Amino acid sequence: MALVVQKFGGTSVADAAKIKAAAGKAITRHAAGDKVVVVVSAMGHQTDILVDLAKQISDRPSAREMDMLLSTGEQVSVALFAMAIQSLGHKAVSLTGAQIGIRTDSTHTKARIKSISTDHVRALLDDGAIVIAAGFQGIDQHGNITTLGRGGSDTTAVALAAVLGADVCEIYTDVDGVYTTDPRVLPAARRLSSISYDEMLELASLGAGVMHSRSIEFAKKFGVRVMVRSSFKDAPGTMILSADQATPRPASGVALARDEARITLEAVPDQPGSSHAVFSRLAAAGIAVDMIVQNVGHEGRADISFTVPADDLAEALEVSGAVAAVLGATRVSHDPDLAKVSVVGVGMARAEGVAGRMFTALAREGINVRMITTSEIKISVLVDRASGPAAVQAVHRAFGLETDAVDGDADGTASRTVKSSPLDVVRRLEGMEDLAIEDCVLDSSQALITFTDLPDTPGVAADVFAEVGAAGLFVDMIVQSHPRDGRAELSFTVPAGDHDRAIAVAARIAAARGARVVEVPHVAKLSITGVGIRSHAGVADRLFKPLADEGINIDLVSTSEVRLNVVVAAEHGEKSLRVLRTAFGL
Repeated sequence: MALVVQKFGGTSVADAAKIKAAAGKAITRHAAGDKVVVVVSAMGHQTDILVDLAKQISDRPSAREMDMLLSTGEQVSVALFAMAIQSLGHKAVSLTGAQIGIRTDSTHTKARIKSISTDHVRALLDDGAIVIAAGFQGIDQHGNITTLGRGGSDTTAVALAAVLGADVCEIYTDVDGVYTTDPRVLPAARRLSSISYDEMLELASLGAGVMHSRSIEFAKKFGVRVMVRSSFKDAPGTMILSADQATPRPASGVALARDEARITLEAVPDQPGSSHAVFSRLAAAGIAVDMIVQNVGHEGRADISFTVPADDLAEALEVSGAVAAVLGATRVSHDPDLAKVSVVGVGMARAEGVAGRMFTALAREGINVRMITTSEIKISVLVDRASGPAAVQAVHRAFGLETDAVDGDADGTASRTVKSSPLDVVRRLEGMEDLAIEDCVLDSSQALITFTDLPDTPGVAADVFAEVGAAGLFVDMIVQSHPRDGRAELSFTVPAGDHDRAIAVAARIAAARGARVVEVPHVAKLSITGVGIRSHAGVADRLFKPLADEGINIDLVSTSEVRLNVVVAAEHGEKSLRVLRTAFGL
């Protein structure tokens, strides 16, 4: 007997016929002897209808009342779903988030789960009922209804699977699995039979719409096996697993985030505390920053660039302008019309030439790269928004994902992920959606190479890394800052033992392009890994403040969903490690 959590999204319960069909899937598992919990979203476009109604009443409805309103969509769905099961002769009980015992903080419209009680649900399951749980909602300490924000039903499902110790969490949706990219953007996209938590976290946070990143954070943190499959056809689906169980590939998928905005504080004093001043204010405003690029300082000044969702641009600009005035930056520039294209793969760190393949593919299409940031399993670039779909197609083709992606079929009987016991999970319930930092490590074996005054034209990055790759140099971090006045700055790290060879190659590249080379033979790279690094607004603040307090300047930054890398002077490496491990409670 297994314990299964099934989640049905809005398209899967859009009308009575679809509700009955979904109910049939739950009954099938229950009839096979499994205990079944079903998490249900609001029907079809019901949430959109409710939002529209609210706007007809008020231009600025209160967040609390919006939660009261929007939570009714799921209440309708769970009641109808329970009726469907009962009409087919089986026992079912519908529950709201409050009746389940989902406790959240009081951040209306985007609350985070603090704890979940299991007693009521377990009692109903033991009594032979199929439990129908309302997704997307909970209750705060004052008894107010709260909602979990975008993707909230996915989060509810995976969180329930975690606290109940479920054998699998099945996410039923309108697609039959996780694809190498959005099939609506590129019909040649292929389904993956398996993917790691980290890869899925990156793809979900970067724009892949199958699942929301917060739900994958739960899955990784508590070892929940997640199966994504179609509500409408019998297809194998995609299993989301730990990295050692998923198939390693240099590239598993390409994601497109269409609505990115870039902000740059130009010529900020290159001194400890500048980055903290920027990101602490953004964190206080609740603005989650995505890509962060700080270029290598020159003549005591550096540029700090970062991206935010386009919807947050106005507020982020207001905050940035105030900070720039205090710091003495020369100006704040921005671009509201960008897209982020990312290639993700757990095998990337062990494969040579991955960056070069991506940049070459973009260059062949004449697509200019505005910013670059990398991690061990991801390369992200900013491009003009209009170039986004073409960039996805080019990168997808460059990695052969239209032919090589499917690696066999996954099913619900795949080997189990090693996960926390239900008792361990219950002990960790308090703050279960808090930031979880796993480790902070120091790598003192790298050298830093920086090109300044590179021409800002399509193909520059491709040419650079084609020559670097031809020289047999293994590149780790890559950061390209936002170009100014038609010139760009591009930095990368290589093993310190390859420093002399890298400088010789870099000198040839610079001479051919009218650029200059700045090199540092030994630097310290610190890598912070965990769950929720991008989705928690205060992470950058917690990174920059303790280093600033110790007078340690950051020379380079790169970010991702599961890893944040910083480069500091080699002599500050050990001290920086101690400071950051203390700051993150390691």
